[in-house]
Amino acid sequence: MSQQPILFSPQAPVTPPRLAASAPEGAKPPRHSPRWLQRLDLFVRVIVRLYLGLVIVVLPWMHFWDDNRLFAIVPHLAPLLLNGVARGIVSGLGLLNIWIAVHDAIHYREG
Repeated sequence: MSQQPILFSPQAPVTPPRLAASAPEGAKPPRHSPRWLQRLDLFVRVIVRLYLGLVIVVLPWMHFWDDNRLFAIVPHLAPLLLNGVARGIVSGLGLLNIWIAVHDAIHYREG
């Protein structure tokens, strides 16, 4: 066992002292992204979540769900995924996605 490398030091880690309240000279403040970029990020996230949520809510009840090629490849999935409970769970996930998008849009704060 003497050939094993030492992965951990036997000493306890030393915590550095707290930084002073004022920043040292020459230190740059952290950069924040511009407001227009934050708003664009919010807009894109909300639109994508709304669209994806709407598709996920509607898709299980369309004919695309019934004519799935996955059922031909894995026939054991057909009875499970064609069940109304599975369709309801998938639609519920879509509603959750829409709710998150609306929540993000309403509770947005510029910072």
